[in-house]
Amino acid sequence: QVQLVESGGGLVQPGGSLRLSCAASRLTFSSYAMSWYRQAPGKERELVASITHSGASTNYVDSVKGRFTISRDNAKNTVYLQMNSLKPEDTAVYYCNARWVFNNRVGYWGQGTQVTVSS
Repeated sequence: QVQLVESGGGLVQPGGSLRLSCAASRLTFSSYAMSWYRQAPGKERELVASITHSGASTNYVDSVKGRFTISRDNAKNTVYLQMNSLKPEDTAVYYCNARWVFNNRVGYWGQGTQVTVSS
């Protein structure tokens, strides 16, 4: 079955950086648009960043523009989220999502990785 495995979360001080990775298996990775979502305690899950199946186009929520960068390596079946200038309000569980380009009702989620920004 399809697996999405996130890694790279942790505790970081404000202003610091983290790089999240999401490794996909058992799917044709290049046929999936990939996204990162996050969910903070007591809040709804929100879309943070997305990238098209080819990597040609990306989108970001306004609150992370200029600080976060999403990228993908289709040869490694992996999507990344580089997070710089982290703020306490970035604290959340970050989830990787894969959405099939031929039918966007077909999608998969990872298990999530915790990111905590605190001094």
